[in-house]
Amino acid sequence: MSTPLAELLRPEKIEDMVGQEHLFKKGSIFQKTISKNLIPNMIFYGPPGVGKTTVANIIAKNTDMLLCKLNGTTASLEDIKKVIDDSKSVFASKGVLLYLDEIQYFNKKQQQSLLEYVEKGLITLIASTTENPYFYIYPALLSRCSVFEFKSINSGDIKKGLIRIINLKKIKIDDDALEMLSMSSNGDMRKAINNLEFLINALGNKKITLKDVNEIVDKANINYDKSEDRHYDHLSALMKSLRGSDPDAAIFYLAKMLEAGDIISVCRRLLCSVNEDVGLAYPNLIPIVKSCVDIALQLGMPEAKLPLSNAVILIATAPKSNSAYLAYDKACEDINMGKGISIPRHLQNTHFDGKDDLEKGQNYKYPHDYKNHWVNQQYLPDDVKDHHYYIYGNNKLEQTTKDYWDKIKK
Repeated sequence: MSTPLAELLRPEKIEDMVGQEHLFKKGSIFQKTISKNLIPNMIFYGPPGVGKTTVANIIAKNTDMLLCKLNGTTASLEDIKKVIDDSKSVFASKGVLLYLDEIQYFNKKQQQSLLEYVEKGLITLIASTTENPYFYIYPALLSRCSVFEFKSINSGDIKKGLIRIINLKKIKIDDDALEMLSMSSNGDMRKAINNLEFLINALGNKKITLKDVNEIVDKANINYDKSEDRHYDHLSALMKSLRGSDPDAAIFYLAKMLEAGDIISVCRRLLCSVNEDVGLAYPNLIPIVKSCVDIALQLGMPEAKLPLSNAVILIATAPKSNSAYLAYDKACEDINMGKGISIPRHLQNTHFDGKDDLEKGQNYKYPHDYKNHWVNQQYLPDDVKDHHYYIYGNNKLEQTTKDYWDKIKK
């Protein structure tokens, strides 16, 4: 079985790496640390294909420590014990460097077993994960490691990495084909190299054209998942773009999520956003967005993009108000402090007074019996009767409403 091109041409020096400038640039803490071979316990966190394993290999090769590799998907407690036994051998006089890939698949017991050996300095741990380590890694182990985030690689840096391989292998490729190959990998260097290898195997010595690339990358490898960090990152980006009144960004994240097949999450976010961020500034938009969501769910993809695009543009360009949301939060503060327990008597559902009651009658004033359908009476409990929760938003509709009630309640 032949070795994959991505493995065969894996960089052996930090200088050959592409992307991750925040880690590798000269003078950075990370660069200074690994250049001195004073390797701490580290966790590399980031999406697939961005260099986590490659950097761990480079660090291991530059140390005198015995390198042991495990993968969290297959390793067991016995494998960990074997690493510890190796640390006692003559070949590990400078220590053991354990590279543990996909550590998020280790359960709590397995991670706890590692903790003991990390604490005693029997092993130096470099672990990598595609998931947020603060959610998946045992806190006591996490506290003994430095966490470094690896980010998706931009298409320009991916292009540099591909050019290095193209020059080494003397591959013939058109400029526009190389550009498409770089862009379609969506930040994943391994994906770009695998696509290039696929084309080399298929075409032999023939020059790679844009048409050839388009045949295997008809749709970009969307860096998205439906249940983990990137899922919530995209939802957050969509919500914040809508709230920030940026229709271009909002439509971009809508398209990305719909192309990944996540229509349900999109619909939920739109219903939330129109209520939380538009609210009383344009309340008629709430049923409009609800209608767009209902139509989208009935149509399904790809037609669902039509009503959902309408909804996204409407929300992003609508006036904004969170006054109702803030009013609710203020009321909750008083409730959580135990205030407002006793409801005013004239608001209670009281239709019968006992014979011993000193106060007879409910004395509720029916607003419709008064001019402008309003009468001044107390509605809040005594201990919060002077509290104001709702503050009119600074938008046309709420200010018009404020002017109306200011005139009535003068």
